[in-house]
Amino acid sequence: MNPVSLPLPPLRRAAALVLLGALALGGAAGCSTAADSVPRTPQEQAQESSPTGTPTPTPTSASASTATDVGWVQLMTPMNQQAVKLLTLAAARAAEPRVRDFAVRLRTGQEDELDRLRALLTRMGLPGTDVHAGHDMPGMVTVRDLEAARAAEGPAFDRLVLVQIRDHLRQSAQVSRSEITSGRRADARELAAALVTAREASLAELERLPGAGRALG
Repeated sequence: MNPVSLPLPPLRRAAALVLLGALALGGAAGCSTAADSVPRTPQEQAQESSPTGTPTPTPTSASASTATDVGWVQLMTPMNQQAVKLLTLAAARAAEPRVRDFAVRLRTGQEDELDRLRALLTRMGLPGTDVHAGHDMPGMVTVRDLEAARAAEGPAFDRLVLVQIRDHLRQSAQVSRSEITSGRRADARELAAALVTAREASLAELERLPGAGRALG
């Protein structure tokens, strides 16, 4: 997958999302198909070969970003932002003390990740706006989810939180694995690896919380 200049046009950004979705569902095999289906710009065509027809060497700087890198950071940032909102509710309202404690610690970790994701957006020259606002993305805590959480109480609230946070952790880990496999930027792949490690640990802890067996089936 060839590096592209930023910011990406809407078509490239949409392709990145298709790519990430395909990777999350079917593994790395979907990478070349999704990326190659996007029309190349003249600038990208020029990057592919030198005047003599010899392929241009691939840049190694951290500033070289692919559609996968862009799609990943623009998805992970709002995913964490929305999860923090639900975790803030859980930290204050969960009926089970261990669920409250888990929510407090996980919220801190997600906020720390957000700082790193926003810094990465800045380095990549991308806007901090949520390009997925209003989208119902897998693993994303939606406005509807937050409304349901605010209306729930006691054990029902805890069950809702456990399910939503489990889905968030699973999906964001899967998408981050796709970035590790197919992304180009070293700093993005390093952050994705850190996110996967944190999510695996959080999922293991979540599944041991009181009520998790019933809530998660």
